[in-house]
Amino acid sequence: MSNCTVETCTVETSDGAKLNTRLFRPREAQQQHQMKEGNDLVVVLVHPYSVLGGCQGLLRGIAAGLAEKGFKAVTFDMRGVGRSTGKASLTGFAEIKDVIAVCKWVSENLSANRILLVGSSAGAPIAGSAVDQIEQVVGYVSLGYPFGMIASILFGRHHKAILQSPKTKLFVMGTRDGFTSVKQLKNKLSSAAGRVETHLIEGVSHFQMEGAAYDTQMVNLILEFIVSL
Repeated sequence: MSNCTVETCTVETSDGAKLNTRLFRPREAQQQHQMKEGNDLVVVLVHPYSVLGGCQGLLRGIAAGLAEKGFKAVTFDMRGVGRSTGKASLTGFAEIKDVIAVCKWVSENLSANRILLVGSSAGAPIAGSAVDQIEQVVGYVSLGYPFGMIASILFGRHHKAILQSPKTKLFVMGTRDGFTSVKQLKNKLSSAAGRVETHLIEGVSHFQMEGAAYDTQMVNLILEFIVSL
């Protein structure tokens, strides 16, 4: 991570949870290059399911990769994870407040007029429910959204928010996801509002795609999506 620096801070939510947050900053040369292009966009990443061990550390590689390309990136531990206070919820509805609080902090402290929300696995439905509650969010990326039948028992009530949002969306998924089939993904997205893009990674499972071996590919997909915004 020689081309970025990492700062740690605490962000407080509207209901008093204190979230351990990391800011990945580009080195000065990369940052100046982005600013010259008038790009003040910050990427906020939302980690996988807290109850199954999801934490911001899983997104470190992607965040660092984005910072090395000149973008500020922010990760955070949702309530009840790591050093963050509060209690994790089963359905991810309390955690929507966490996403909103971090985006508010980013807007106020990093002079960010534009935020890209990226959700990984169960972080995707949580981030998706926050998209239209944050004015500065201009786009959304899902890495392995759990649309499947079993996962929908927990996260089904999140679907409507992102599918009805007019904001530009990218859904990335492995064709052997395990939680969501390609057919289920296409069926869900057929009714989605706004511009919707999909990127399928052939032969890759849900947890494979979460692994460090795919971080560079995720970074490149996110960068391509940013250019299109």
